[in-house]
Amino acid sequence: MVDVSHETTQQTHDRLTRVLASATLTLYDEPYAFEEHPVDDAPVPIRGALAVVVDDDVASVLVPAGDDAAERFGIVKVHFPDGVDNSGFVGWLATHLKAALGTGVFVVCGSNSERGGIYDYWGFPWELREPVVDVIARLRER
Repeated sequence: MVDVSHETTQQTHDRLTRVLASATLTLYDEPYAFEEHPVDDAPVPIRGALAVVVDDDVASVLVPAGDDAAERFGIVKVHFPDGVDNSGFVGWLATHLKAALGTGVFVVCGSNSERGGIYDYWGFPWELREPVVDVIARLRER
């Protein structure tokens, strides 16, 4: 269930800092990339894929990056504890990363009812992996 919160900007920041501190994070050690496949020929499921997103005619599959990948992304997976109000989290953290590093991000969400429900894969340029991790670590320490 999506929570609706009526709070000030500071209250949102304080709540989402606590949410981030309580979340379980997994940093992937290798870069990932998107492969495109025609929807009719998409090899689903694909071993090693983190996500498959389908457009009208293309399946975009997030897989470990090969050496020839045009764009390589660092990935952090965020699992939220059960029952926390994480509403607004994506926009909040994306705004922090944009302000601190100038980078945009992509987020792919999934659900795992055994681990609290919604979880996120956060993607960002591979070359910013360590700075992104540093920004997240500083926010978790507040």
